[in-house]
Amino acid sequence: MFEGIKSSARTFSLAGKGLVVLTVVVLLIGWLLNTPPGLLGKADAIGYAVCHRIDARSFHLGERQIPLCARCSGMYLGAMLGLTYQAVFSRRRAGMPHWSVWIVFAAWAGAFVLDGVNSYMHLFPGAPSLYEPQNWLRLLTGTGMGLVMAGLLYPSYNQTIWKDWQRSPALQLRSLGVLALLALLLDWIVLQQNPLILYPLALVSAAGVLVLLSMVYTMVWVMVVRAENHFGRARQLLFPLLGGFGTALTQIILLDLVRYLFTGTWDGFHLG
Repeated sequence: MFEGIKSSARTFSLAGKGLVVLTVVVLLIGWLLNTPPGLLGKADAIGYAVCHRIDARSFHLGERQIPLCARCSGMYLGAMLGLTYQAVFSRRRAGMPHWSVWIVFAAWAGAFVLDGVNSYMHLFPGAPSLYEPQNWLRLLTGTGMGLVMAGLLYPSYNQTIWKDWQRSPALQLRSLGVLALLALLLDWIVLQQNPLILYPLALVSAAGVLVLLSMVYTMVWVMVVRAENHFGRARQLLFPLLGGFGTALTQIILLDLVRYLFTGTWDGFHLG
């Protein structure tokens, strides 16, 4: 789909550009027409592809469940926060973190796994567990994991895309501390469950799924056509990003389709 280039950035042939645009437009229109109505409905369809969406394990806008469960909401909000923070303060820095940051990442990832396994065990009556799961713990550990994802994805993306990426770490221990405080504040805001604030945050968390997948698939396409480190300006990334977005959307469509064929409903899984 992508054409090789000999200049400072990879470009598409005219036919390739048209094919990418047409494919993405068709996929997007088809998905929009066949998913629940409204912004929250579309966000539900994104969450439906990656999250169990169990009602009891989710936050609510009044009586309405938000698109992602508490853990996934925290994970994608944390990832969006981490990516935004690094985009503002680290720009094209792409060095991997200091070992001290890796220790924090490992602790957050460990807490995510521990709480996830403990929560999963509660699906089975009588199964052993360490403690009673709580949505605030799901949110907290999910947010920590989201920061880990952002901390690894952002420098990897910069190393893959930009020809002028900087070798200094995108995150240092001090900046990670600031980011952790911002994440705690974000979680506290979510826990208030104020509909005026939770509504946009619910949309942001769902958008985070598309953003992360699009970044990953953009990197994949760039590596497939061997265009690593050929980009100097954001506008040169238009079609690689469009290809990444289209691939991410395709994944969501396929997962939505498979799940809907098996369940026959856009609802989350039901306990009991």
